This record gives sequence, C-alpha cells and structure tokens, in this order.
Amino acid sequence: MIWGGGIVLLLLLFVTDLMTGSAGIAPSEVLRALFGGGAGEQARLIVMEIRLPKALTAVIAGMAVSVSGLLMQTLFRNPLAGPYVLGISSGASLGAALCVLSASSALIVRESAAGVLGLAGAAWIGAASVLAVITAATRKIGDITVILIFGIMLASGIDAVVQILQFLSDEQSLKSYIVWTMGSLGNVSGLRLLLLAAASACGLGISAVFAKPLNLLLAGEEYAVSAGADVGKTRAAVFIATVLLAGTATAFCGPLGFVGLAVPHIARMVTRNADHRVLIPATVLCGSILMSACGIISKLTGVPVNAITSLIGIPVVVRVLFQSRPGAAS
Repeated sequence: MIWGGGIVLLLLLFVTDLMTGSAGIAPSEVLRALFGGGAGEQARLIVMEIRLPKALTAVIAGMAVSVSGLLMQTLFRNPLAGPYVLGISSGASLGAALCVLSASSALIVRESAAGVLGLAGAAWIGAASVLAVITAATRKIGDITVILIFGIMLASGIDAVVQILQFLSDEQSLKSYIVWTMGSLGNVSGLRLLLLAAASACGLGISAVFAKPLNLLLAGEEYAVSAGADVGKTRAAVFIATVLLAGTATAFCGPLGFVGLAVPHIARMVTRNADHRVLIPATVLCGSILMSACGIISKLTGVPVNAITSLIGIPVVVRVLFQSRPGAAS
C-alpha cells in the first residue's frame, strides 16, 4: 500500500505540474500537446518545451540529491551528513560559479554543448574535491561531530571564495549567478536534461549495485571487512555516485538545500527499514515526490524552490536532532 500510494501520488503531482502554469491552457489541450492530438502551436511549445522538461527535472533532481544524501549518511555513519551540510554542494557551486560568473562564458553555458558539459564538469570537480578532503579528514579525525563542523567550516570557506568572485564579476554575470543560487527547475532542457538524466541514472545504478556492502558499512568498516566486503571499492563507488548525483543536480538546478539531508530520514520513517535494498528505491520515490511538490509550490507562488526545500527540510532535521540527543526516546 505504501509503495502503490507513493507511486500514485508522484503521478498525480507530475500531471498537476504539467497542468499548472502562468499560461491558461485547458487540461484537454495539455493532453493533446503531450500525445500529438492536434493542439495549438503555442500550447504545444509551452507544454513540450517548458512544462514537461521542468516536471522531469523535478523528478530526476529529487532522486539524485536525495540518494546522494543517503550515501553520505551511510558512508560517514552520521544521520546529519549530506551534500549540503558537508560542503559537497558548496564545492559543486564553486565549480559552477567559476563558469557562470565568467563574462566570457555566460552565453556559452546557456547555449552550447561545450558550455553545458563544462558547467557539469566544473561542478563534478568541485564536488569531488570537497568529498576527497572530507574523506581524508575522516580518516585522520574519526570524530563524527568534528567532521560535521569541519564540513560546515569548509562550506563557509568556499562560500567566501564565491563571494569574492561575485565582487569581481560584471553585473550581467552576477545577476545570472544570483538567480542560479535561488534554485530553479525551469531552466533544464535539451542537452542539460539529457546529461542530468544520464548522470543520475549512472549514480543510482552504482548505488543499487552496492546496496549490500552499504548495509555492512552501517555496522562499521571492521565488521564490513570481516563480512567480506571490499570497503575501498565501496567507498570509491560511493564517491563516484555522490559526485555524479549531487554535482550534476547542483550544476543545473542550483543548490537545493536540505533535500539530501531530510529525504533519507523521511524514507526511513515511511518504510521503517534500514536495508539499502529498500531504502534506495524509497529515497528515490520520496525525493521525487518532495521535489515535484516543491516545484509546483514554487510555480504557483513565485518563491525560489531552494527556499521551499529548506522550509520543508529543516523541521525534519530538527526532529532528527531531538531524536539523536542523549536520553531521547528511540
């Protein structure tokens, strides 16, 4: 019932996303545009070039960011780990900022294949660099709380570098970057959407393949090794999957605050299960539902999607904090 209800809810949200918008298009006209039933040219362009890519982006980005958060929480065995908290999204943002804030590349990033690939590549490099630093620090420090603080400080340092880049940029590039930081699901189409889907599919595929080793990692690396898991290979796989998932989504949609941190906990609450063979598809479904709902709210109210995801995600994080404190009821 839970899985069936979740899938039905996602389909309803997807259809609602296609039906809503500033342009008053009748539902029957939307259906004709989708299935080639003789809709008007203007309606067809709005539905096929604007609404459908946005609805697909919400689903894919929700999957990608949510699963990347689940991977981080498992790898670091910390319920408060996530691409946003650990600075991985900030690293991807720095890579994207170097592209978006460059006056010479602002037009290229929007229009050319080289620009799209360059933007994604820069975000991947930024996310990978931060993840490598966090992983190295984890081996040296070992204390989970210190690692979280280190990640927050690293993100703050990256944000400071981005602010310097903003100060040195021209007005047009700065405006493009400010809009990008607010988060948007409506600017991903064509090659961007194809690359987002391909990178997310690869990241999700890697996550599914390593579901069993991820289960073993929950009990610690020593137990995982004794149970026959290749911890080094699993860590590398998580590394690659997180870069593909969080880096690509951040590059094209902007930083989506608290999605990667909150959704895995929502999936755990719904399924009451810690098995990654259940958690990964549950996180995919919950992330898609959340981002689709946030996309619809953003479309109807005009509020940036990043603000909406933060308002929804923060209460979940607060609940986790209270449950994690010493003496809290299980």
